[in-house]
Parts: sequence; C-alpha cells; structure tokens
Amino acid sequence: MNVIFTCGGTAGHINPAISVAKLLKTKKPDTNILFVGAEGEMETQLVPREGFELKTLKISNYCRKLNLSGIRHNLVTLHNLRGALRNADRILRDFQPDVIVGTGGYASYPMLHRGAKRGIPTAVHEANAMPGLTTRMVANTATRILVCFEESRSHYKHPEQVQVVGMPVRQEFIYTTRAEARARLGLGEEPLLVSAWGSLGAQEMNKLMADFMAFEVRDGCPWRHIHATGSFGWRWMPKLVSEKGVDLKAHPELDMREYIHNMPDLMAAADLILTRAGASSLNEIEAAGLPCIIIPSPNVTDNHQDKNARVLERHGAALVLDEAGLTAEALYYSAQALMQDAPRRQAMREALHGMAVLDSAERIVQTILEIAR
Repeated sequence: MNVIFTCGGTAGHINPAISVAKLLKTKKPDTNILFVGAEGEMETQLVPREGFELKTLKISNYCRKLNLSGIRHNLVTLHNLRGALRNADRILRDFQPDVIVGTGGYASYPMLHRGAKRGIPTAVHEANAMPGLTTRMVANTATRILVCFEESRSHYKHPEQVQVVGMPVRQEFIYTTRAEARARLGLGEEPLLVSAWGSLGAQEMNKLMADFMAFEVRDGCPWRHIHATGSFGWRWMPKLVSEKGVDLKAHPELDMREYIHNMPDLMAAADLILTRAGASSLNEIEAAGLPCIIIPSPNVTDNHQDKNARVLERHGAALVLDEAGLTAEALYYSAQALMQDAPRRQAMREALHGMAVLDSAERIVQTILEIAR
C-alpha cells in the first residue's frame, strides 16, 4: 500500500501526521509512505528527522488583507498554486498512492485536490473546532473528514463523512503519572502552576505575566510557578520583571525560562496551566487532564482559538478569559481561586479526561485502511 501524508507550516500540522505514519508503518510494515509539504517550511526539518521521505511544493498562503501588499501576495500565491498543482500531478503519477491524508496547512491543498480529482481516496484531518480555509476547500470531495470534537460535525455539508478521531498526541502526555513527573522534576507536594503563551500574541501576555509575578511575590509566592517566555520574550522580559520589583534570584519559586522542553512532565506534575487555545495544545491538555485557564489568541485566522476554547468551556473543562481588557490582577485572582479550589480542579480533570480521545492515531490508521482502494 502507498500512502501520502500532506501537511505543513506548523508542528501542530506535522507532528500528528508523523505519529499516524509511524503507527501505520508498525501495523503494516510493507506500506510505502511519502510526505508532501511546502518548500522552506518546518516540515523540511521535522519529517526527514523521523526517517520519512519528503517532497516539497513551492506554495504560499492566502492573505486576507486586501490592501496593495495583500493583493500582490495573493497574485504570487496564485502563480505558485498553478505550479504546485502541476507538481502534485507529477508526484501522483510517480508514487501511485492508494490513500492521501492531509493534516492541515495550505501545503496540503494541492495533493488533496488533485488526488480527489483522480478518484484517489482522501482523508482530511481538521484540528480546530471550526474548519479552516484548506479544509473548507476540500471537504466536499474528501472521502473522510476527521475532526477532534463532536460539536464540529455540524459545520460540514456531508456530516455522514465526518468521523470524530481526536488528535494524536505523544504517549507521554497520556501515560506520565503525577508521581513520576514530580520525581523527575525534583518536586514534593508543593502546588505548581505553569504558564506558556506560544509565539502569537505572546508579547502582550508576557507583559501581563510580569505584573502577575509581582502579585505572587507580594503574597509570598504561594505556589511554584514555571513560565516560558518564548524566544522573543526572553530578550526583554527578565528586565521588565526586575523593573516590577521581582528579584528572580531571591525567589526560586519563580522559574522563568525561554522554552519548556519537558512539557509532558510539567503537565503531569502541574495543578494548573495558563495558556492559549491552539488545537495541538488543547489536545495535550485533554490527554493530561490538566485544569486550565485559557486566554485565546486574538491574532489567529477566523478566531479559531476562541472557538476551540469555548468547546472546552461548555464541557466544564476550562476557564476561558478574553484577552481584551484582561488585567494581570484579574488573571492572578482567577488563578488563585482555582489553585485554592481542589474540587473544581478535580471536576475539570474529569471533564478533560471525558473529552480526550486517547486512541486517536489508531482511529486514523483504521480509517486509512478502510478507505484504501
């Protein structure tokens, strides 16, 4: 069997495809797998590192700002798309796939579109609660639409083709225990709060976190707090925190770092996380069953993060706060209230575990095998 995985742009699109490809290869060792992505994007690093062959297309995204710069960008995108579709046809002729699986990003459109035109079974995985542009463009011709939330089914013209499969996450998020994680982190039973805002809009949230830390110091650092600034925030946030009167050396309970590299351990060990509402992050939170305060980024296309967060909110699995008008004081007291409310955190954990799809990769592999021609 020959299978194409097409994805690109962000780790949230690429890593789920890699997880499914690995499981498929384990179950069907004679499967030939080819990844197709965009030139110069993250997939050119991540996919070869996992031992899979990658072919790239010259393709760019669509700009929704219809000013002069946006129009120029979209003219280039149209030119690139024509060439990408021709190259997609060439890849299809050479590789002869039995199934094409797209896991998101504009890079997946040419293969899914041309594959469906040739009658090749296609499956598109949509990580967000609402379908993105690429998913909307291929949904009517896809053999299967794979979604993370039951609530997403109603957004598609052919709901009978929609399957709820969740989103593949690393096994460590599912199986790491609190005791194991805390032992590795050198923690006892002290409460632990984690905060990380990613790259989109992290500057404004990092500014809030500087004042947040000042409140923690004022109250005698009532919990251990690990905060990831991101690469840009790391350049200026330590100085800002110092200006707020926070001496990090004098308060080892406050651990500010550029990145969090051991997130499965931190999620297993933590009592609460403050974060954004990217689809990949929310699925990791569900798998870990970690109580959360979510501040959706206002800087993403189609307001996807707010829609993702509201699904968890409706299930009682998250506290969602709007960034507009949010103050550090309001965020601090919201976090404090949850850190002091063990029964509510337990209810959140139960709701998150109820939403989590722990066999997501298995479900997607089964779908691939079912639709293979």
